[in-house]
Amino acid sequence: MPMIEKRRIEAEITGEIYDVLKERHGKEEAQEIIRISVANSAITQGREFKAKYDHEPTLADLAANHHLWDMDNALERTYLQETDTALDYNITRCEYARMYRDMGLGEIGHLLSCNRDGSFCIGFSDNIELTRTQTIMEGADHCDFRYRLKP
Repeated sequence: MPMIEKRRIEAEITGEIYDVLKERHGKEEAQEIIRISVANSAITQGREFKAKYDHEPTLADLAANHHLWDMDNALERTYLQETDTALDYNITRCEYARMYRDMGLGEIGHLLSCNRDGSFCIGFSDNIELTRTQTIMEGADHCDFRYRLKP
């Protein structure tokens, strides 16, 4: 199943949960609960991906899995640098962002998707970290992904 379809299904359920949480606990607390829950899910997913390797995953392994998120033309990605210690790319079109907005979930789209990226690394490899300063989901014209091997 394409990742974007999986995220759509998750968002349908999470959106309903978010509405209840917002009503009972307020917007800020509801968003924090969603943030933590989605981050925990992403760590688990990273561990599941890591289990497929017989070695500590590398940046090349991470890049080899990008097709799963890109399926159904979900992302437009421009690679800037691919080395053993750095993986830099920009996302210039994000159908995940459009999908969440169309679902009425633009307010939490960054929690449902963008929030996952750094957390995924925690589960995937102890040696990889992500720096990102902007996302399409939050209004930028591109997302700047900068992965590094920790020293």
